[in-house]
Amino acid sequence: MKSVLRAARLRRYIHLVASVALSALLGLFLGASPFSANAAGLECPEIGHTGVPDLTGDPVRAKLLVGGAGIDLANEISDLINEVQLKQPGISSADLTNGLIAAYCPLVAQASGLTSAQRWTQMHRFVRVLQQQLAANDLPPGSMIIAEVPVPPAVYRQLRSQAETTGRTPSQLMTSILTAAAGR
Repeated sequence: MKSVLRAARLRRYIHLVASVALSALLGLFLGASPFSANAAGLECPEIGHTGVPDLTGDPVRAKLLVGGAGIDLANEISDLINEVQLKQPGISSADLTNGLIAAYCPLVAQASGLTSAQRWTQMHRFVRVLQQQLAANDLPPGSMIIAEVPVPPAVYRQLRSQAETTGRTPSQLMTSILTAAAGR
């Protein structure tokens, strides 16, 4: 029964991610408004009326959005999602995605020292993390959360060795360590 529920959740998750990706691409390339920024081949649509903040006005946020790594970028995007949803409680995932992409684009277009390829890489990275954050927000309460924690190769090899001696996989060992650390 649990595997059937997990499969259904996985199908809903895949459908959500595909829908958000399609709407983002369509919003960027087909349904985009007149362009407000154009640099290094990056054409940015206007933000519109989605309650999305101007990301170019806050240098700290801009630095984290353009140059932030992994979790910093994910946290900033999560904060942006929350900010927009507070302003526009009924906003659809598609409108939210299009609005945030439109707000992020000028930030990347104005970033100094980036090649055209790097600008596109930044845009793709932002869209990927945005889709992940939106999908995580749409999971029903009690859903399994999967956390990716990058560790240096030497640490992973040690973890794998310890897991093997206890007859577990590295992820099972990490789960037990984190569960104990959380006091459960």
